[in-house]
Amino acid sequence: MNVKQLSTITKALLFIFLLMPALSWSQAVRQMGNTAFERGEKLNFKVYYQSLLTGKVTAGEAKIEVKNRKVMKNNRPTYHIVGTGVSKGAFNFFFKVDDRFETFIDEEGMFPWYFIRRTREGGYRKDDEVTFEQFSNMAISRNAVKRVPSNIQDIVSVFYYARTLDITGVDPGDSFPLSFFLDDSVYTSKIIFLGREQVTTESGTYNCLKFKPMVATGEVFKEPYPMQLWITDDKNRLPVLMQSAVVVGSVKMELVSFEGIRNPVTALVHNGKKK
Repeated sequence: MNVKQLSTITKALLFIFLLMPALSWSQAVRQMGNTAFERGEKLNFKVYYQSLLTGKVTAGEAKIEVKNRKVMKNNRPTYHIVGTGVSKGAFNFFFKVDDRFETFIDEEGMFPWYFIRRTREGGYRKDDEVTFEQFSNMAISRNAVKRVPSNIQDIVSVFYYARTLDITGVDPGDSFPLSFFLDDSVYTSKIIFLGREQVTTESGTYNCLKFKPMVATGEVFKEPYPMQLWITDDKNRLPVLMQSAVVVGSVKMELVSFEGIRNPVTALVHNGKKK
């Protein structure tokens, strides 16, 4: 029997059976509202190393940009986000850094479809691409195929996802779970809300929300929570300052300029240098 000989009812049932997987995929897609950022946003940071012996020394700069062009992945619109980091000055002589990361985040669900990594740090080199099969909970990198949790993030998209979280009524000590995929492994982390503080950087003085992200312990980090993060206490949730303790001294990343912001920066108390 060929398709032409199938009855109308059989054809209808066949169509439904074929459509069911697509319907279940659509229902499984997470929906999140995003009022924090939009295409065209550009954030520029300076990276400092600070210790009692050296004082505050500029170590490098970092930039992260939400590209203007809408990119389709799996027939769905995405935010194409590019982050770069480079070392500066004397740091190039003993630990040169030239990193580039790209992610394509689903516009509706705030999860990634594709991630690109190019890492150059001292003698360490790492290149990778990861395709996230979000409907089947799989991550496919250059070297592995791994099963991952639903709505898994990469190390760039997790930040933008976190910016969209509803923190209405959050109290100091409350935490938010986060999972991300890196180096063919799934990491489960969380960020702890510490309270509100005012922070001053080169770009100005801001009213901020203060968080303590959890990171892995090892030779560099001395404790499970050595990092602190301050973001603007407004709808933009801009990262203003990141401070991380290392074995000797600390590393700081400060916001120095921005453009293409989605909402008025009401957290800005006083302007710094002209942007």
